[in-house]
Amino acid sequence: MLSKSPVTRLQQPPVAPNSLLLRHNRDFYKFGYSTKNFSEHHHRFKLVGQSLGDKWKLNDINANTVQERLNLWLLKTQNFLNEMTSPLTKTGQSRKLDHGNTFDAHDMEDIFMAEQTLQSRTPNGMLSFAAVVSIEQFSRMNGLTGEKMQKIFRALVPESLYNDARNLVEYCCFRFLSRDNSDLHPSLKEPAFQRLIFITMVAWENPYLEELVNASEKASFQGKLVREAAFVRIAPAISGVADQPTVHNLYKALAGDEEGISLRVWLTYISELLKVHEGRRSYQIREYPQLYEERILCIAPSNKRPVLKWENNMAWPGKLTLTDKAIYFEAIGLSGHRDPIRLDLTRHGLRVEKAKVGPFGAVLFDSAVSITSDTESKLWVLEFVDLGGEMRRDVWHAFISEVIALHKFIHDYGPEDDDESLFHVYGAQKGKGRATTGAINSIARLQALQFMRKLLEDPTKLVQFSYLEYAPYGHVVFQTLAVKYWGGPLVTKPIEGGNRPTQGVRPSEEVLECSNHVFDIDGSVYLQKWMRSPSWVSSASTAFWKSSSVRQGVVLSKNLVVADMTLVERASETCKQKYHDVEKTQATIDAAMLQGIPSNIDLFKVG
Repeated sequence: MLSKSPVTRLQQPPVAPNSLLLRHNRDFYKFGYSTKNFSEHHHRFKLVGQSLGDKWKLNDINANTVQERLNLWLLKTQNFLNEMTSPLTKTGQSRKLDHGNTFDAHDMEDIFMAEQTLQSRTPNGMLSFAAVVSIEQFSRMNGLTGEKMQKIFRALVPESLYNDARNLVEYCCFRFLSRDNSDLHPSLKEPAFQRLIFITMVAWENPYLEELVNASEKASFQGKLVREAAFVRIAPAISGVADQPTVHNLYKALAGDEEGISLRVWLTYISELLKVHEGRRSYQIREYPQLYEERILCIAPSNKRPVLKWENNMAWPGKLTLTDKAIYFEAIGLSGHRDPIRLDLTRHGLRVEKAKVGPFGAVLFDSAVSITSDTESKLWVLEFVDLGGEMRRDVWHAFISEVIALHKFIHDYGPEDDDESLFHVYGAQKGKGRATTGAINSIARLQALQFMRKLLEDPTKLVQFSYLEYAPYGHVVFQTLAVKYWGGPLVTKPIEGGNRPTQGVRPSEEVLECSNHVFDIDGSVYLQKWMRSPSWVSSASTAFWKSSSVRQGVVLSKNLVVADMTLVERASETCKQKYHDVEKTQATIDAAMLQGIPSNIDLFKVG
């Protein structure tokens, strides 16, 4: 009778390490990972398995054996996803594969079996193994079973949406993600969650089985690649991992010359991203504890490769620190470090450009940036010596550009700090902080890519505010971001004069009907008086907001919509297509100029 327990010992021929065993039985998959040696390390993130529902005769049960197998089952349940693919990389300076943590195929004997509760047969085919794992595990993390989540989703959406298994994968995943609104999702620290997200992207791309598998086949996620559509859909849903305007560029950077993103690259990216955020916390405490009103983003230290600040044809080495509001330079003199000087990056009219520097005014080295202002003739020229081909100057240009673009966005699209109407919309007072977090996370992702040596030729394409400043249709994406950051429920009736609003007063229907406010997909309102940018009256803007309502799907939050797109997602998709068209046109013009075509008419003929 004990052979029917949830954990069974089966003699298997040697199999490839890091493989998942897949068995097809009617409408069920039983999935698990097998190994002899189990890690004693316990993670806070736990995966939940269920028994197979066998009926035991109590007189036939050996209590010691049951206790032993129960302990083994609990341990395997906890480490199932964490161990099924095994750690693939040891990030850091070496960034080499960690073969020491790879499981030996000869040690794989025990098999953990977890019950599948949802029906695999759908009108469009059998669910893929990745889809089953993703749906079941996220369902349990939501406190339900896959079967119950399947029934709930069926009751929420039309039959056409329910029949697409990709939507069920989204619903289970997004429902769990919607429970947290942190700047960086806390579950990212758990290796099991990192792997589950990768499996979910694989499941979204391939929700159905291509061919019926048999009992001898094994499903391994090590050889799987996540393509662009799946990454663009799932990655921005996880706080801190990606943003909608630049996620397609992030995908290009991570995929490189490959056809998709591998599990190894995905885990390395998340590992480096977590290191960046952890490093920032240590900077805040150790480097500048007095900067309690600013958040340190990155530091160019003076001990290894100092930054050179050029003044009057002289270069002074020193340490550079970038915060969310300013940039600090601490020069190194003959008598040691000098007091740091500060350049405020929140001022309107600042711009940063790439520059060439050299002694005696000669422009010999293309490795500097200049920060100038419309109102002041004095400028900063900073040189980033780069001997390792790390695009150090280009990356710092993107860092500084993003902070400047952030404050320009806040100035153009956000309410004034002393605007009384901020109290009329719930959560609007936090809008400035949300926008700042968006820029901070963009810079963190760029730092992670720099450490991985996976950068685009132009790093500003990886930070959203700098990218959108010059992208076609970028002003409409800016508008959707403004609605996302400052929009919220209208909790008081807007009043005239300088009196503070009365808390708890319900909004007037007349105010909503007679105004030209814009609304997010969850009903959040962005007031007309905040629309100070001239871009709001453009034809593209007018056309977009006329068709901004959700056509279908399930709205879980303004950032998460199942079977449809958020406003930021829609605008970003249009921006991406228009940017691609501009690049294609520019490539045609460049090719025509090389061929010596003399007239504009001929250029149009080439296109």
